[in-house]
Amino acid sequence: MSPVLPAAIAADREFIQRLTDIRRDIHAHPETAFEETRTAGIVAAHLERLGMQVHRGLGKTGVVGTLQGNRPGQRVIGLRADMDALFIEEETGLPYASTVPGKMHACGHDGHTAMLMGAAEKLAQNPDFAGTVHFIFQPAEEGLGGARVMIEDGLFDLFPCDAVYAVHNNPQRPLGQVITRSGGFMSAGDTWEVQFHGTGGHGAMPERSIDPTVPAGQFIASLGSAISRRVAGTDSAVISVGHIAAGDYNSPNIIPPKVTIRGTARTYTPSVRDTVEHMIDALAQGAAAPFDVRVETIYTRRYPPLVNSPENVETALIAASHTVGGDDVNANATPQGASEDFAFMLEKVPGAYVMIGNGDGPDSAFVHTPKFNFNDALLPIGIAYWLNLVQAELGQN
Repeated sequence: MSPVLPAAIAADREFIQRLTDIRRDIHAHPETAFEETRTAGIVAAHLERLGMQVHRGLGKTGVVGTLQGNRPGQRVIGLRADMDALFIEEETGLPYASTVPGKMHACGHDGHTAMLMGAAEKLAQNPDFAGTVHFIFQPAEEGLGGARVMIEDGLFDLFPCDAVYAVHNNPQRPLGQVITRSGGFMSAGDTWEVQFHGTGGHGAMPERSIDPTVPAGQFIASLGSAISRRVAGTDSAVISVGHIAAGDYNSPNIIPPKVTIRGTARTYTPSVRDTVEHMIDALAQGAAAPFDVRVETIYTRRYPPLVNSPENVETALIAASHTVGGDDVNANATPQGASEDFAFMLEKVPGAYVMIGNGDGPDSAFVHTPKFNFNDALLPIGIAYWLNLVQAELGQN
């Protein structure tokens, strides 16, 4: 089958206008993590009208639709879109801006949902492929790990997949430009907390106290240099301090009994993640020991690193090249510092995650900001990518 071009999708004006209206309706009615009842209802009703078998309520508000190709084949793939919004007050001034105070689609999940709905419709109209496609509409990507919850709720038990794929818009990058890479592409997003416990005391007589501030300061200073000596230059890791709490602002002459430091750690491979977790505790204990300060370390693993399978990246690259041309595909993109809970799915099933440019014009805003808006011109590009991916995966018997 010939590749599907975005221009051919855009030429179906009624189809694109309908999907644009759906996208903007979802944008106007944002729902945050595990509250995507209205959005899930729109998705499920759409898939049911297409004649698919639809499973509602997986991972609380997730939806899965299943489509069997009209040619014999045993391979099964999953295509995933996220549905949730963020707790941000919208400032776009758009006619379809959020109608919910304090919530908005500031990451483009409204567009991701509409793109996969459109691909599902085109594939249902012409299921000329060998095998099965599961359309996975996931809740709670933003911070609460909806992918993990769907898996725990039986996602891959009920819908086994040989491979899974996901797409995310890429703001402030030329429209349609595709980036991805094999191996670690998105970082693990972990949080850590170190508490230094002393006794406190009078600021004029520190020798009569156990002062936790000195080892706390040494610990912070050691984080950057330790990374360079514990993590190979060919790998990446970032440790940042985001919160320091000790004492009272009105009592600068009192040595506090406790210093609390919190931060984030970003890594791209499981082994480096293990190294960083151990290193943070070791640095804290080492700084505290000479001062008889007690240390308590809490390291919370939130989202794992997103690790693309090389084989599935090759399939994604074929689909992307067919969609936008090889010159607009970067197969060796710089690892991204953000985290993405599709990583949980990739821990269970091999697959690939790509990002597609959302446009870089003067009005282009970054994700997670009050002025961000998904570019509707990306809809036919994203739909064409999904169709070409299904053909790359399942087009041959």
